Parts: sequence; structure tokens; C-alpha cells
Amino acid sequence: MKIGELSRRTGISVRMLRYYEEEGLLSPQRTDAGYRDYGPAEEEVVRRIKVLGAAGMTLETIRQLLPCVRNTRPDFTPCNDLRRILAQQVGLIDDRIEMLTQSRTILARFLSSVNR
Repeated sequence: MKIGELSRRTGISVRMLRYYEEEGLLSPQRTDAGYRDYGPAEEEVVRRIKVLGAAGMTLETIRQLLPCVRNTRPDFTPCNDLRRILAQQVGLIDDRIEMLTQSRTILARFLSSVNR
């Protein structure tokens, strides 16, 4: 399938698909005319990238985890450093939650004082 079709099927922009290729996350075949030719395997990789990105992971982390992801569910095959990477990501999310909680507390206090 051409890049536009892959974009429609996955909800990922053509520009982002090209970026994934530049970053080495996708390796589509090329037609004789030089056009990208994506198959089911590339579509699955894009879906995996989408799931991991939605979980807040950076492309660098996704690059490390991608070989371990078996499908769009959180199923993994054993990979070196998998536990470390996942634990690090959970810790980063925990840190963000803590910062957001603190920010919410501050804003709620400001709102309370304004509403008096």
C-alpha cells in the first residue's frame, strides 16, 4: 500500500510516517518507480508505535521497546533491559503525576482566594 493509504488506516500523518522512516523505525519496500510500498508488517509496526507513544514514551524509548512488542496489546517477548526501560517509564509518569498534583493544588488555592 502507498503511504497515503497507510496514513488513513493508522491515523498517523504522512509526514510522521516519513519521520518514522528517517528515524529507522519503519523500512518500507520500494517499487521499481521508487515509491514506498507498505505491507501488513509495517502497518502493525505503526500501530505499535502509536500505542507506545500514547503511553507517553519518546521515540528513543519506542526504538528500544519496539523489537519486544508483539502486538497492539501490552504483550512483550523477553528483551534485554525490558524491565528497566518499563520501570523507568513508569517512574517518569509518576513524576509527572506528582508535578501535576502540586500544580493543581496551587491553582485550586488561587481559585479559592479569588472566589472569596
